[in-house]
Amino acid sequence: MKFLHFIKITIRLCTLLCVFSLSCLATPFLDNQSSTNKKLKDVKSEISNAQSALNDVLKKRTRLENQLKESDIAISSITQKIQENTNNKKIIQNKLTELEKNKSTLITSKALQEKLLAKQLRAAYSAGHHDYIKLLLNQKNPATIQRTITHYQYVNNARIKEIENFKKTIDELILVEEKHKKQSIALDTITNELAINKKSLEQNKEKRTSTLTLIKKEQLTKQQQLDKLISEEKSLKDTLNKLELLAKASKNLDGLAKLKRKLKWPVSGRITHNFGTQKHGYIKWKGVLIKATLGKQIKSIYNGKVLFSDWLKGYGLVTIIDHGKGYMSLYGYNQTLLKKVGDYVEQGEPIALAGQSGGQSQPGLYFEIRHAGQAQNPKLWCR
Repeated sequence: MKFLHFIKITIRLCTLLCVFSLSCLATPFLDNQSSTNKKLKDVKSEISNAQSALNDVLKKRTRLENQLKESDIAISSITQKIQENTNNKKIIQNKLTELEKNKSTLITSKALQEKLLAKQLRAAYSAGHHDYIKLLLNQKNPATIQRTITHYQYVNNARIKEIENFKKTIDELILVEEKHKKQSIALDTITNELAINKKSLEQNKEKRTSTLTLIKKEQLTKQQQLDKLISEEKSLKDTLNKLELLAKASKNLDGLAKLKRKLKWPVSGRITHNFGTQKHGYIKWKGVLIKATLGKQIKSIYNGKVLFSDWLKGYGLVTIIDHGKGYMSLYGYNQTLLKKVGDYVEQGEPIALAGQSGGQSQPGLYFEIRHAGQAQNPKLWCR
């Protein structure tokens, strides 16, 4: 009985101790839970703020990249105008040089004709003012009279011919002077246009430099940079897939299969990035990057048809040429595109001018060769 009573008392004490212990533990547990909830709320707030900041950065980068695109396209357009005006200026200068020569020849001819006419007039004056009636009244030998009349007629005809030639020379000289004046005005107009174009070009270059500086300030993490490259590569691949469908309609193009190591590079220069080398993370170069002087001519590696001629994110101003049989060549980072979609080009024909569009800091050419959509090593074709 005592033992059972002791057991009961012991159980009751243990129960009281347990209740007391639980009541003591409950307070810190509740405090910890409250603290954890607060921390969780703070973390969620930080994540939300970080996500909002990232979205702002991405929006700003997108806006800046659009500005970059506008600057690249503006620079391309102005550069093309400058090239056209420069060529027109050379043509006009050549015409002016030719007109100057013609003018000089005509002036010399005019001076000689004036001397000859003056000599003839003096000779006619010295011979006297004989006419047919006076010659007949002189009662000379008829044969002599006939010879004199014939001589006068010959001299008179020669004088009339020289006068006509002189008049023709004067008319030609007036026409040449008018042409010269028009060409001089045209030259002044083109010279003024060139000055405006060059000023506009410098302004757009400055704008582009400022945009690039702002883009660089918006630093991306390695993962974001990788995502950006993946997105750009996907955009290029999607574009090429669409162009493949158009390429199937091209005829009379025999491809590049038989031309391995027989083609010339589109531009001369040192290759700074080789095909297959690491670009960023696991992304590799699908083509080669060739260092080139700004404005240097980029030439088609082979005959083909232009399928794409526009600005492409990450690659700047791009020309893509279909060579037939599933072969394409791509030329990126250009300053100016010289060909439009649908143009047929010959091997070695200029298609663009080297540049640094698409956000590049140094001028050069990004060059790819693809077959059935798969990137090929350009070194297997070009030497």
